Amino acid sequence: MASVKEIDALLPQTQCGECDYPGCLPYAEALAQGTATINKCPPGGVDTVKALGALLNVDPAPYLEEALTNTRAPSVAVIREAECIGCTKCIKACPVDAIIGSGKLMHAVLDHECTGCGLCVAPCPVDCIEMVNLPNVNYDKDLARKRFNAKQTRLLREEHKQQQAYREKRQLALKADKTQDMQAKQDYIQQALARVKAKRNHE
Repeated sequence: MASVKEIDALLPQTQCGECDYPGCLPYAEALAQGTATINKCPPGGVDTVKALGALLNVDPAPYLEEALTNTRAPSVAVIREAECIGCTKCIKACPVDAIIGSGKLMHAVLDHECTGCGLCVAPCPVDCIEMVNLPNVNYDKDLARKRFNAKQTRLLREEHKQQQAYREKRQLALKADKTQDMQAKQDYIQQALARVKAKRNHE
């Protein structure tokens, strides 16, 4: 039985989600579990269907026609620099960190890192990104996998820091509430004692 790692090695590592899974590895896991078919990868096309069929002992013939129809040509994202407003939304959307730039400054795509996933196109508020077809794949699959994993690790780390910061703020708020509550109780007791003392003095 083929391992998830072996299956993942055959996938194009575009991380585009066109297979209805959130990346190549989840699709590989589904294939290993037998819950997905071998024709779900448009960027991989017919070649990937045949390779997956051979690895998983699945006859690719029934899937070839559909795979041929759905095959997506290799492509690269191109940002029209004059129209870019530097919103950084494309940077956040890129699964392999192939777009560089910073807020309110022009962004640029690293051609040799771009997997052609197209995930940066929709978030762009000024529609200044287009996908340009290429004759051949222009990126390194293994490097793309490493860059994707590195970004996922970084995002998880950032999320953990945000959660930790939220917990710390929450604890400080609770501590402040307890302090205020204790102070309020002490004030109430002091006011009650003062009333009692005042009443005795009048007697």
